[in-house]
Amino acid sequence: MRKAAEMVDMEGNVFVWDGEAQLRGELDAYFFHLYGISAEDTSYILETFQSESGGLKNNEIAKFGQYRTKRRVLTEHDRMATAGLSQEKALVDGATYTSPLTPPPGHGPRHPAA
Repeated sequence: MRKAAEMVDMEGNVFVWDGEAQLRGELDAYFFHLYGISAEDTSYILETFQSESGGLKNNEIAKFGQYRTKRRVLTEHDRMATAGLSQEKALVDGATYTSPLTPPPGHGPRHPAA
């Protein structure tokens, strides 16, 4: 990342946002809600992302010691359910649901909040 910044003559510290996995978990949870899929069924579906030779579940357990994607998706699924998300009621960022990402997407040092 730093090398790329140097190539375009950026000065100062390079901001590296590492919230991609969290953001993906939030989006996955949101889509499961929009399709009307319960937390129990979401858990079951996420368990199928594995194989004897790897797959998402086994790869994450080998690399991180836990199935992080499933944990993130189910955590956000529960938070969204608590906020009242349904197929008829959308989330309102900051009112009924607030992402735990810091800084939120689009609000880092190069994208100051408007």
